[in-house]
Amino acid sequence: MSPAPEIRQNEANAAALLTPEEQVRVQRRTVLILAASTILGGLGIGAGFSAGALLITEVTGNAAISGLAATMSAVGAAIAGIPLARLAARRGRRLALSLGNLVAVVGAVIVIVAAVLNTGLLLLAGLAVLGIATAVQLQARFSAADLAAPDRRARDLSLVVWSITIGAVVGPNLIGPGAVVGASLGLPELSGVFVFTLLAQAAAGAVTWFGLRPDPLLAARALAGQQETGPAPAKSAGTSMALSGSNRVELSQVPGAARTSTQVMIIALIATAHAVMVAIMAMTPLHITEHGGSITLVGLTISLHIAGMYALSPVFGMLAGRFGSPPVILGGFGILAAAVTCTAFGGDSHIAIQIGLVLLGLGWGAVTVAGAALLTEVTPAGIRPKRQGQSDTVMNASGALAGATSGVLFAIGGFPLLSLLGAALVAAGVVLVLRLFSLVRR
Repeated sequence: MSPAPEIRQNEANAAALLTPEEQVRVQRRTVLILAASTILGGLGIGAGFSAGALLITEVTGNAAISGLAATMSAVGAAIAGIPLARLAARRGRRLALSLGNLVAVVGAVIVIVAAVLNTGLLLLAGLAVLGIATAVQLQARFSAADLAAPDRRARDLSLVVWSITIGAVVGPNLIGPGAVVGASLGLPELSGVFVFTLLAQAAAGAVTWFGLRPDPLLAARALAGQQETGPAPAKSAGTSMALSGSNRVELSQVPGAARTSTQVMIIALIATAHAVMVAIMAMTPLHITEHGGSITLVGLTISLHIAGMYALSPVFGMLAGRFGSPPVILGGFGILAAAVTCTAFGGDSHIAIQIGLVLLGLGWGAVTVAGAALLTEVTPAGIRPKRQGQSDTVMNASGALAGATSGVLFAIGGFPLLSLLGAALVAAGVVLVLRLFSLVRR
């Protein structure tokens, strides 16, 4: 569907502003705005990660279904992924991202109301609506790649992913202050942290709406159109490249069937790593509390895990830019293998579990950053938002399935059985990476 006339005019205006020097300046500003909004969004998501499972247990009285907190969040993100991508393709990233933040605010309100009414079904619905915040952050990382030069795409994308660290690490530690806020407002203690979530999502949406100008996707599309009609198109953000590292080739030289197969493979790899992460992470709060750990320890452990997910993202981005994305993805699955080993044999050792959760985050970060960069590179510009939305939807759907399964497996065999599932998924991921190497060489 073609953009509305006013959107076409916006694209033309954005293109007129972007000389090569101005494109660099606008891209730098775009990354800063996206980083600021994801810091705020990460604050709310980090708080919800820790409190969601505990709140479900408190409201329903059934610890076996506490994993539904991660599941419902993933379901919401999966449902929102493709619609957000379609909206971005039609109207730009700015509207899609800020509208997603607004919907997440509604989700936080529903969670608080559900806690007050002590209604489990409403709580699950609220967590699902709040899950759109995750979809927004996933879309934000792709937004950082719209105007980026091909050789800087992985780095810029990883910088936005890294910015989640600040809010996401602080978020889980807001459970205690949230309890104070909840008590002062007459709310259940565990629901107080979602007041912070509500405020953080509203602020993130405002930053995106007022700051993300010109819209990076619309500007990149207009710039690509100018290059197509110009006398001598230059290498820029509008030129699609494939096969990161020293073996870069023009995307136009890669057969269509090979491109499609590679895109599907990358989406599957990202989804597999995400399933491993969610399955283990979702049950960590319950495992710690069952082995004598406090809520404070739960918050610290999840903070360490989230720091592992995002803190080294720029490193993974630089490695992907220098050596290619496939080796970084393979290394990520190696780290995930070490993580599930720690959780399988950690027992009641909180330190072993914390080490495992940090490694779990690092492995996830390596696969996600390198995979997102490679997916952007091997996908033609015209269908990038579509493929990116599909990737986010499949990724979150796999997380939802893993979260739902994790509660049952944990109830049966604890972390050892859950880690066995993780090991099987890691093995499948390694097989997929080796297949990806074959596709890249071909």
